[in-house]
Amino acid sequence: MKLLKLVPQDTNIKFLKLRVPFFIVSLLLMAASWTLVATMGLNYGVDFAGGQVVQATFTEVETAPIEDIRVRVDALESVSDPVIQRFGDDNEVAIRVKLPPEAEGDPAFANAMTNAIVIELESMGARIDGVDSVSGKVSGEFRNDAVLALLAAMLMVALYIWVRFEWQFGVGALFALFHDVSLTLGMFALFQMEFSLQIIAAILAIIGYSLNDTIVVYDRIRENLKKYRKMPLPELLDLSVNETLARTVMTSLTLLVALLPLLFFGPASLFGMVAAITAGLFIGTYSSVYLASPILIWLGVNSDSFVPQETEADRQEKKVLGQL
Repeated sequence: MKLLKLVPQDTNIKFLKLRVPFFIVSLLLMAASWTLVATMGLNYGVDFAGGQVVQATFTEVETAPIEDIRVRVDALESVSDPVIQRFGDDNEVAIRVKLPPEAEGDPAFANAMTNAIVIELESMGARIDGVDSVSGKVSGEFRNDAVLALLAAMLMVALYIWVRFEWQFGVGALFALFHDVSLTLGMFALFQMEFSLQIIAAILAIIGYSLNDTIVVYDRIRENLKKYRKMPLPELLDLSVNETLARTVMTSLTLLVALLPLLFFGPASLFGMVAAITAGLFIGTYSSVYLASPILIWLGVNSDSFVPQETEADRQEKKVLGQL
């Protein structure tokens, strides 16, 4: 029985033929993404913007009526865009509500909003387990820590690739990761989807996937640099990408099989995170091929990059052996 092959073994796609136009398009998309973030801003969730969190348990039923809660809480005048999700057991829920900008620093408004939610939940037979407030100061610390986590992840990735390969590969991987994060942030700014700690986790997952794909391509490039010393670098890069194409396609499809059902049929509380990872899957694959690979040409990688250079001691040893 023949195995199913979605990608033939002998593909010869000229990926790098269009490297310059794609590189320019990528730079424009990155600039557009940061422009959107600067002008429209990110729609921060409770974690980053501050707000109220109410935890409750429905003691009379085994499963909390999420949709009914959403309808009744959303109808409250003082509440806008509540995030309702199960918390712990099936009959436990957590309701997160952002404070509007004009109510920042107004304890009376926050208390009135919380009381309205508590009264509505108690009328549905729920037991209130806790009410927490996330202040603007704490949410600001969350934002700073999240940015530091992303920067640290990208820098450590670049350092790892630098040590494993050469500095050009580290720069190429860092640029590709910066591209992936930029376009993801631009998507959230454009569609104003809620940006919370879940999305930070999604971006870290994107960095991991993109890094994995980039390292596979870089490893094949390094092998081929040793094997095909006289092959022009653009042809060698095309060969390396084609040789890893089957693995890339299968990995991407496997992830999509798991992501698409969650994206279309999963709970609303996970939509932003799943959407980010799904978009990052395509963005990361694209950057590995059209950014991480061709940038090596402009950074000066050549056929001698992985050939050990002859030192003065080696030359002296050859001279002595020749005299013998």
